[in-house]
Amino acid sequence: MATQRTTTKTPKTPAPVEPASCQPCNGSGLVPITVRVGRKRRPVGQQDGLCLNCLGEGTDPNT
Repeated sequence: MATQRTTTKTPKTPAPVEPASCQPCNGSGLVPITVRVGRKRRPVGQQDGLCLNCLGEGTDPNT
């Protein structure tokens, strides 16, 4: 009697889920920070700062 072979199909892996972008920085990882100078702490401009919500990754940490 011959041996009977069975073939199994490998399960298809689902497509990788794209992570949601961070809301405060819109996925860039940077947010504008106001620069203040002087004793009266008057604002003179803005510079880029690290997003504290996602820590610069650009992805939403709550998903």
